[in-house]
Amino acid sequence: MISGKTGGTFGVYIRFMKSIATSALFVILCLACMLPVVNPPIALAAGIVFAQFFQHPFQQKTQLGINWLLKISVIGLGFGMNIDKALAAGKDGFVFTLLSITLTIGLGIAIGKLFKIDQKIAKLISSGTAICGGSAIAAISPIIKADAKQISIAIGSVFLLNSIALFLFPVLGHYFNMSQHQFGIWSAIAIHDTSSVVGAAQVYGNEALEIATTVKLARALWILPVSVLFALSSHTELKKIKVPYFIGLFILAVLANTYIPNIEVVAPNIVWISKMGLTLVLFLIGSTLNYKSFMKVGIKPVILAIFIWIFISIVSLIGVLQLIN
Repeated sequence: MISGKTGGTFGVYIRFMKSIATSALFVILCLACMLPVVNPPIALAAGIVFAQFFQHPFQQKTQLGINWLLKISVIGLGFGMNIDKALAAGKDGFVFTLLSITLTIGLGIAIGKLFKIDQKIAKLISSGTAICGGSAIAAISPIIKADAKQISIAIGSVFLLNSIALFLFPVLGHYFNMSQHQFGIWSAIAIHDTSSVVGAAQVYGNEALEIATTVKLARALWILPVSVLFALSSHTELKKIKVPYFIGLFILAVLANTYIPNIEVVAPNIVWISKMGLTLVLFLIGSTLNYKSFMKVGIKPVILAIFIWIFISIVSLIGVLQLIN
């Protein structure tokens, strides 16, 4: 018979070995996601599957990694773009961006009031859907004084739809026979988070990737005026507003790729590494999306997020197909 002390020690040993095995598996999957054969949807799916069966070994470090790796990778994509094309893409997406942000935030807040959804949650979901997912939620939350639960509900709702969009949008793009240009603008408008926008566009094609990245980052700049409006309406100090500085570095990368002589010697390698980084980001995001976290969200916020997402997806799809060749 095993004594209580021996059995307890054995149990600690088993838990330790499980933790080591889980950590090793996580690292192996991270490395595998950087292989050329793994595309963004596969990486996201692998992360989601991992999250359902294993306890995350590096939860806090993963959140930090997602934040920094996404920014660095997006900056790196700038070395694959030309300033003239970037300006043209930004010009095409400006009107769509302005109208979609206004409609989405206005509609989201109105529906939130109608169905008596917590107004802070409604504002966070609407802003995340309208601008750039988790980044917008992180920027708006201190301004409206949202608590941790309200933030997690909004982020959970938005990231759930981001995951669906990454798989669904390329299929819909081909179904509607969208050009690379059309798909790039549509995905930048209708998909919430930058990581999923880039992932979906990367699957669709290089031109779509360039356009989607440019339009999405231009869209992210709207965090500033929207934050100012929320700050004024809630009587919050303007110093709490967060500015997405990494977008400036992305612009510098585009300028460098356009004007620095012989940059083409290293630029393709930077872009290649950046694409691998973004694929890894999607695995890391997927690894944080387990079933239990979504069960805590509640049905009303998810319905709100789904409704305004479908609305802006359909409206922007019709607009892009009708107005952009």
